[in-house]
Amino acid sequence: MTKLTHLDDAGAARMVDISAKPATRREATAEGFIHVGAEALKAIATASVKKGDVLATARIAGIMAAKRTADLIPLCHPLPIDAVAVDLAIEAGCIRATATVATTHGTGVEMEALTAVSAALLTVYDMAKALDRTMRIDGIRLLRKSGGRSGDFSAS
Repeated sequence: MTKLTHLDDAGAARMVDISAKPATRREATAEGFIHVGAEALKAIATASVKKGDVLATARIAGIMAAKRTADLIPLCHPLPIDAVAVDLAIEAGCIRATATVATTHGTGVEMEALTAVSAALLTVYDMAKALDRTMRIDGIRLLRKSGGRSGDFSAS
């Protein structure tokens, strides 16, 4: 079995030492979905939700969350983020959130991309919950990553 990098020899949690890793370009893209009822989806699409523009607010929330991932996930390294893009697309019965995060550093940005998607979707829920309490968030996953010692990854 592969040794888990966030555990020391005694099995205690630790932050991985990345000081010897070279700073290289690293990028990650994640996605997730929130399933929304027709009435709420129409209100979101037409920017007529009383709390404001749901998609614009969710985009900003995702960007902010990517930058604060180390404050939320205990063993994540604080990273200099070079770029964050959060896109929200209305699809049949749902909204798809996609986040791409890039850095030039000694560790990857998978957690930042996943956190950005999660925060964007939670923001949609928060802003539209008065219209639809049955919304469901799912499918949050890493789509692809590039750079670093482990190389490239692309979900099937």
